[in-house]
Amino acid sequence: MRRVTVLLFLGLLLGLVTTLPNKDDWDIYSFHINSTVTSRYATTVISSRVANRIDQSKEIEFHVRIPKNAFITKFRMFMDGEVYDGVVKEKEQAERQYTAAVSQGQSAGIVSSVGRTLEEFKTSVNVAAHKKVTFELTYEELLKRRLGKYELQIYARPLQPVKDFKVDVHINEEAGLKLIEIKGGLNTKELANAITQDVSDKQASISLYPTVDQQKACDSCSDAGLNGDLVIFYDVKRELPFGDLQTGDGYFVHHFAPSNLPRIPKNVVFVIDQSGSMHGRKMQQTRIALIHILSDLEEDDFFGLITFDSEIFHWKRELVQATSKNIEEAKTFAENIQDRGSTDINKAVLEGTRMLNVYTREDSASILILLTDGDPTSGETNPERIRANIKQAIAGQFPLYCLGFGFDVNFQILEKMSLDNNGAARRIYEDSDANLQLQGFYEEVATPLLKDVTMVYIGGSNLTQTNFSQYYNGSELVVAGVITNNDIESFTPEVVALSRNTKVTFSNRNATTELTEAPVDRIQRVWAYLTVKQLMEKELQLSGPEKEKAKKEAMDLSLKYSFVTPLTSMVVTKPPGEDSAVLHKPKEGQKTQPLRTRIHSRLGVSGASGSIHRLKALPEPGLSGNRPVSGFFPAPASPAGHPGFYGRGGRGGPPGLPGHFSLPSAVIYADDITDYGDNLMEGDDMMMIAATMIPDTTPTTTKAPSTQRFLMTATNTSLPLCFDLSASGRLKLLRIPSRELTVNGALSPEINGGFTHIVIRVQSYLRLEADTESFSVMNDQTGEITRYTSPAQFTADSVAVIIRDKEVDISVGDIHFVILGHEISGRKFLWPVLKQMPADDTAEGVLVYNNAHYEGGVTMGSTSTVKVKGKNIIVSRSRAEDYRVATPTAEDCWLLSAEDAFQKPAPEFFN
Repeated sequence: MRRVTVLLFLGLLLGLVTTLPNKDDWDIYSFHINSTVTSRYATTVISSRVANRIDQSKEIEFHVRIPKNAFITKFRMFMDGEVYDGVVKEKEQAERQYTAAVSQGQSAGIVSSVGRTLEEFKTSVNVAAHKKVTFELTYEELLKRRLGKYELQIYARPLQPVKDFKVDVHINEEAGLKLIEIKGGLNTKELANAITQDVSDKQASISLYPTVDQQKACDSCSDAGLNGDLVIFYDVKRELPFGDLQTGDGYFVHHFAPSNLPRIPKNVVFVIDQSGSMHGRKMQQTRIALIHILSDLEEDDFFGLITFDSEIFHWKRELVQATSKNIEEAKTFAENIQDRGSTDINKAVLEGTRMLNVYTREDSASILILLTDGDPTSGETNPERIRANIKQAIAGQFPLYCLGFGFDVNFQILEKMSLDNNGAARRIYEDSDANLQLQGFYEEVATPLLKDVTMVYIGGSNLTQTNFSQYYNGSELVVAGVITNNDIESFTPEVVALSRNTKVTFSNRNATTELTEAPVDRIQRVWAYLTVKQLMEKELQLSGPEKEKAKKEAMDLSLKYSFVTPLTSMVVTKPPGEDSAVLHKPKEGQKTQPLRTRIHSRLGVSGASGSIHRLKALPEPGLSGNRPVSGFFPAPASPAGHPGFYGRGGRGGPPGLPGHFSLPSAVIYADDITDYGDNLMEGDDMMMIAATMIPDTTPTTTKAPSTQRFLMTATNTSLPLCFDLSASGRLKLLRIPSRELTVNGALSPEINGGFTHIVIRVQSYLRLEADTESFSVMNDQTGEITRYTSPAQFTADSVAVIIRDKEVDISVGDIHFVILGHEISGRKFLWPVLKQMPADDTAEGVLVYNNAHYEGGVTMGSTSTVKVKGKNIIVSRSRAEDYRVATPTAEDCWLLSAEDAFQKPAPEFFN
C-alpha cells in the first residue's frame, strides 16, 4: 500500500541518525537458516549470533528478508542469559502501548516490501562491550503450486562473511517427491560447490555450508559476503486423482491437483490498456508478451482482443477461433497498438464481458484478462460503481484476472475487482523481464482442466474456501477445516466438478492419512493460515457490519496463532532502557523504507513531551495519492529557552541544519488509518511525531486545490507562452522508459506555490528525493538511505549529483537537469529545470514540453492566436513568475490552456 510521509525537517534528522553497521565494530560469528517443509507448509527459523568487538556499547542490527506470502510468528533476542520475546497484539493495542512510552525515546521497527517476492525486517539492540546477542526470527508460509512446482525461497544477506554460516532445508512429503531443483543467486559460481543434497522417496535435505571465501563468490556476492537467494523448486507424486488428504488433532487439509484430465477449450478476451501512461517500454513489452501469448493459443480456443484508452478499439467485435490465419492477423494488430488518451476501465471491461457473454460453448471455459497501469480517469471513475457494474455484468460466469503494470496503478481497485469475480490480481513489475512476467501469468491459466469445482466435506466445519471457478493444470486447490467432534469415521470428503461438458466426482476414503510424525498443531496452523488469508480478502471486498465481522475473525485468529498480519503487530521487547519496536505487515505495493531513530541517545536531547497537533501532509511523491490528507507534525518551533535544537539561523547547534525548530523525541509508524479519504487506505504507514511543542493555533481545514502557472520557452513568439495546471496531484515532469528514468513532483497547494517535493527514480531501485531542506538517496534493493546537505556530491551508476546552496545539479547519462530552491516571503519551494534535452524520442512530461518550439509568431487582430502543431490557438496576454532562474522575475506571457500547449489532455501529465 501507500505510505504517507511527513518529511519537512524530519528527513534531515533521520539522515543524521540512520547509518549502516560498521563491520569492524561487530562480528557475526554464526548465521543459521533452518527451514522445515512438511506437506507444503514451511516453517523457517533465522538465527544470528553477533558479538560486539569494541570497548564500549554498540548498537547491533539484525536485518533479514522473508517471503511476502509468509507471516512472522516469533521473534526473540538472547542477551546475558535473558530471553526477550516479541508479543503479537491487536494493532491498536500495540500502538497504544508504544505511544505511552514515546517520552522514553523508543523507536520503530517495521517490515517493509522489497521487490517482487520479499519483505524486509530490521531491528537493533544496544550490546555492551565485548558481549553477544542472538537474534531469532521465525516465519511460516503455505507454499503455492504454480506451473507444476512449489517454490521455497530463502534469502541471505548478513552484511559480512560469516565463519559459521549454514542453510539447512528439510522437506517431508508423505505423498512422495517427484522432483527437486535448486536455483537462485546462491547457486552460482564457486558457491554452488558448497551445496549438498540428499533426496529419498519422501524426504529431501539441502544444505549450504559455504566457506568465507566461497561467500564472496556468487553472481551477487562481494567482499561484504552473501547477497542473494536460494530457491528450491519441488513437486510431489499424485497417484490418486482425489489428492492428498491429511488429518490430525481434529483438523484436516486437502491438497487437490489432478493432472490426468483432458484440457477444456477456452474462450479468452484480452483487455489491454493503451492510455498515454503505457508509453514507451511498457507498451513495447506488452506487445512482445501478447504476440507470444497468441502463439500459445490452441486451435480449439476462441479469443478476442480489445485495446482501450478513453475509447475502445476492437480487433474483431466477436470472438474468433484461434486458427493460424486469425492468430497472425491478431499479431499484426498487437504490433501496432499505440499509446494515447486517458483510461476508461469501466467501459473496456464491460465490453470484454459482453464479448464473452454473447459467445458461449458448453464444453469450454471463459477467462477475462485485464492489463492496465493506471487509475480510471475517464468515463465512470468511481471505483465502487465500477466494481458493481462489472460484478453485475459477469454474474459469476467466469473469472476476471487483473494485471497491474508498475507502481502507479491503484492495485487495491484491481484486487477488489478480481476477488469480486473469482479471479486474482497480480502486479507486473517494470523490469526488463516484464514481458516474461506477463507470459508467465498467462501460462498459469492457459490450460483449464476443471470448472465449477465444489469441494464437499460431510462431517466437516469451519471450512476455508470450497468453491472454485476453475482449476488449471499445474496449480493446486487447498481446503482446510475442522472435523466435527474429531469423528474421522463420519468424515466424508468429495469433489464435484465439470470436465469439458461432463460432471465428474472425485472420492477416495483411502486417501486419508493419519499424521503421526508432524507436530500436532501443524494442520491446525495450516487451517488458521488459510482462514486468515481468505478472511482478509473477504474484508477487502465487504463493507459495513460484514466487513467488521470478517476483520474481527481474522484478527482473533492472528492473535491466537501469533501471526503478524496487516491486522496485528508484534511488540518487540528489549532490555530495560532500550528502544522497543513494533513490527507491521505491509500490504502489496507498499514501498515503506525501514527507518529507525536514536535521537535521544545520539544527539543528547532530553525526553520531550507535549500534545500532538494536526497539520496537513502531502502523500509521498513517487507513490499513489493525489490529495492532501490529515497527518501529524510538531507544532511551530519552540521559542528560545525551550528544549530543542537550532541550526542555521538559530542558536546552539551545529551548522547545516536549516531553520529553527524542535527535535521530535520519536518516530512511530501507525497503520490502520481509515478516516482520511480515498487516498489514504487502511494499512498505509504514517509517521507520527511527538516533540516539545507550543500550542497549535493553525486551522485544520483543507484548502481546495489551486493552480500553478508555468512558463514555456517558445522561440518563435514575441512573448513566452504560459499555462496553468491544477496543484492537486503528482505531476509527471519527465519519463523516459528506455532509460528507466522517472521524475515526478508534488505541487504545493498554495496558489503558484511551486513544488514541495521532487522524486527521481533511476533503474527502478534508485530513488533520489528532494524537499525544501534536504536531498536523499534511497536504494530499494538494499534498504540503504543517505541524506545530504550542501555542499556535497556523489555518483551512483549513471547518476552524478552536485548539491550546492539552493541548487541541486543532476546528470543521468546525457540528461541534465537542475532543481532550484527558492524562498519568497519566508515560503520555501523547489523548481525543476531541464538543461539538456534527452536524445530519446520516447521522452515525455512537462519538462520536455516546456522546451517546445512553436510554429510562427502570435497573430494579432480581434483575437491573438499562436500556431501549435498546425493549429491556431487563441491566447491572451498575462504574466507569470519565471522560477527557472536563480532570481525569479515576473514576465509577460501569452496564456493558453495546458491542453492546447501540450496538444494532449492535461490529466496525462499527472500520475
